[in-house]
Amino acid sequence: MNRKRYVLVGTGGRAEFFYGAIARDFGATAELVAFCDANETRARYANHLLQDKYGGTAVDLYNAAQFEEMIEDKRPDTVIVTSIDRTHHHYIIRALELGCDVITEKPMTVDEEKCQQILDAVERTGRNVRVTFNYRYAPHHTKARELIRDGAIGRVTSVHFEWLLNTEHGADYFRRWHRDKRNSGGLLVHKSTHHFDLVNFWINSQPDAVFAFGDLLFYGRENAEQRGQTNFYNRATGNVHAEDDPFALHLDRNPNLKAMYLDAEHEDGYQRDQSVFGDGISIEDTMSVVVRYKNKAMLTYSLNAYMPWEGYRIAFNGTAGRIEMEIVEKSYVNAGGEKADEGALEGKRITVYPMFGKPYDVQVEEQAGGHGGGDPVLLNDLFGEPQEDPFHRAANHQDGARSILTGIAANQSIRTGLPVKVDQLVHFYGESK
Repeated sequence: MNRKRYVLVGTGGRAEFFYGAIARDFGATAELVAFCDANETRARYANHLLQDKYGGTAVDLYNAAQFEEMIEDKRPDTVIVTSIDRTHHHYIIRALELGCDVITEKPMTVDEEKCQQILDAVERTGRNVRVTFNYRYAPHHTKARELIRDGAIGRVTSVHFEWLLNTEHGADYFRRWHRDKRNSGGLLVHKSTHHFDLVNFWINSQPDAVFAFGDLLFYGRENAEQRGQTNFYNRATGNVHAEDDPFALHLDRNPNLKAMYLDAEHEDGYQRDQSVFGDGISIEDTMSVVVRYKNKAMLTYSLNAYMPWEGYRIAFNGTAGRIEMEIVEKSYVNAGGEKADEGALEGKRITVYPMFGKPYDVQVEEQAGGHGGGDPVLLNDLFGEPQEDPFHRAANHQDGARSILTGIAANQSIRTGLPVKVDQLVHFYGESK
């Protein structure tokens, strides 16, 4: 069999999505040959899951300092990057230089300098980078693209996009490494990269100018103190003060989280269960963004990370009508349950309001799997035998850059109070597809 060879860097919560799929569903076309991680305990646990949960074969383990040795030993076709966000660029660039293609978890990277380095490396090496935007593949998102493409509301002139993260999933970003903006770029990069990519995909355009406000208004010690809270703690696991806190995450009560993080702490000191009302949080939990696109369409976007339900509302306004979408998603904690539950649908509504016609609901045949049914389709696109796709949902490095640059520009606008021209942040080679 002519199977493609893969290695994976970063065996934390997002990695299982990829290695589990290769072992379970794509043995005829893909072969996983190595894990690389700075934490050996976590890498060993990934090997355990690979064998016992997915029926795969154990792979060789390499530490972070042995990345190049792993490439030399294993000669992979593709490197899968699921490490901490701020390290993505390092592994992407070196993999390209060593002759490999790359599949990277979103966001592609966290700031404009690292983004430019990746764009330069792709141009220099001629290799390929895929960014895993699974939301593009969800049937209801594809249907929105189809409606707009086919002129259901004419030319799109504006989009209103409101995303709600609830007090389980939203809070989770404030317990772990994402709470340090240096690591994640904040939620406007780490999380909103999905949303900004969807808008680019839906309206077939690119961001031109961005203005934003953002602040930490709910999480963090100061906000808790202002609400009268007096009982603080650093971490939840084994802490009596966390027993009655609905925001606490007890690692010792979840076997997967215990094995992946609590049992691995002795190597690097990383605590997965920090208090969301502690000190040291440098990301925002309340954000508003305005974007002007190159096709003159405008976006108003909000993200709040402490809401009572999980999901989003979107309205597309056009020259011939309006489309409204309301999506309710199942809440989850990353690596705290089954992958198929992550972003799974609980409810949806898509309604078209023609300018001079009767409104009508659009029916969408949903599919099983996480992230709205898009995950299985994306995974087949990555590791299986992709089918012809009239919507061109596969995302390359330029798509990955365009999505994060909206969030990067928004972060810069929050810092300076000024609008930001996206084209001044990086230089693109050629035209985006």
